[in-house]
Amino acid sequence: MSPLFPSLHAAEPREAVRFGEHALTYAELAAAAAAPARRIKDAGRVAVWATPTPQTVVGVVAALVAGVPVVPLNPKTGERELAHIVRDSGPTVVLAGRGDQLPSLLGRLTRIDVDVDADVAADADADADVAVDAEGSPTTAGPALPPEPDDESPALIVYTSGTTGPPKGAVLPRRAIAATLDALRDAWEWTADDVLVHGLPLFHVHGLILGILGPLRRGGSVRHLGRFSVEGVTRELSAGATMLFGVPTMYHRIAEVVDRDVALAKALTGARLLVSGSAALPAPDHRRIAHATGRAVIERYGMTETLMLCAERAGGGARPGTVGAPLPGVELRLAEEADGIGEVQVRGPNLFTGYLNRPDATAAAFTEDGWFRTGDLASLDEEGQVRIVGRKATDLIKSGGYKIGAGEIENALLDHPGVREAAVTGEPDDDLGERIVAWVVPRDPQSPPEEHELTEHVARELAPHKRPRVVHFLTELPRNDMGKIMKRALHV
Repeated sequence: MSPLFPSLHAAEPREAVRFGEHALTYAELAAAAAAPARRIKDAGRVAVWATPTPQTVVGVVAALVAGVPVVPLNPKTGERELAHIVRDSGPTVVLAGRGDQLPSLLGRLTRIDVDVDADVAADADADADVAVDAEGSPTTAGPALPPEPDDESPALIVYTSGTTGPPKGAVLPRRAIAATLDALRDAWEWTADDVLVHGLPLFHVHGLILGILGPLRRGGSVRHLGRFSVEGVTRELSAGATMLFGVPTMYHRIAEVVDRDVALAKALTGARLLVSGSAALPAPDHRRIAHATGRAVIERYGMTETLMLCAERAGGGARPGTVGAPLPGVELRLAEEADGIGEVQVRGPNLFTGYLNRPDATAAAFTEDGWFRTGDLASLDEEGQVRIVGRKATDLIKSGGYKIGAGEIENALLDHPGVREAAVTGEPDDDLGERIVAWVVPRDPQSPPEEHELTEHVARELAPHKRPRVVHFLTELPRNDMGKIMKRALHV
């Protein structure tokens, strides 16, 4: 197949990625990725310790150009969840930045330190192939990168929270990544002249595939903030960045100050494209940003298993509450439609190939005629715009840009010695979109655990963003005649 990143193979001299003061050109990125790519080409699968650093970019790119499936690991993941992911995916190598402190359970893996120091780029000529130009004269063709595999080869295995158990590994082929990024090129008029700024984590679809691999496929550049801040957004958009990717929590924080922050408003006004995703952006935040800047935030819709399904178009005008029309190549239908609302089901080249080691879950995720069941409920307007109205299930919580399964939090709570029963729900939150709420029946009603004790327990076991923000103590959980917890009956 053609390379995922043509500018990388051409070893172009323009900037590819920047983290603070540390920037890499395409030539430098190719040089830095070439050595680990050669070392891992027969590794089977590799893990990348996905910190918000250039080392993560080099590690992921090295695996992709080597044709080796890569498993991004969230450094904040709790020990139990991390152990499950490593056991399930079976990597033989972990790529990490020099100096990264890795948990002991990764000790059985071969560690390769990724180096992005300037002297690596200086060695590019030593790894360069000798080619000839049209007149037969020698020319430097860039570092010798391995030939890339076919379109159906797995590229990434991204773990997504299930609603009733541990995370499942969605196997994303190279075909899906290319199809999604090329469809967004058309929808957003995305070119090599665009400079993207974002501060998203690099272990999931939004931050890694859209935010890092998207600019690299276009031959443009990305400036990562390391950690999101309004000041960082202002600085980078004022210094030539043309696009901003964020989740509703980030745009909410922007909306809170944009009407009194002149520099921020000016920076946003100068951006070509402002994109929000991972959950619905509340209409009040849409209005505040548009009023202060004259610039609308557009939305898109996708999930780990499908990558991007829909997007509002550049120049098409944002419509709060909608996520645009299906992208080129995506087929979308509403199943079991009632009152104009049905479950979103899709098929197309952007879909994953299945859940790793879970043929049962893979089979259940598709209809008999081959459509993927998203579990989302939506309606279509007369112009084909999609409006997401909710979930078929109540157990997937969208908080701070993350999709979080209630079941795994319940399991963690039940492991606490002071908890007899537990249920987890989501409730609206102006900042996070939804906040995680735990409903707990203590083992000793006269001496229940402290709320902070339970929230810290979940953060240690799973990840900080999965901790409940509110804990309610009950004498019993509401159940139906079959003994199933009735979550819709849970309220204060």
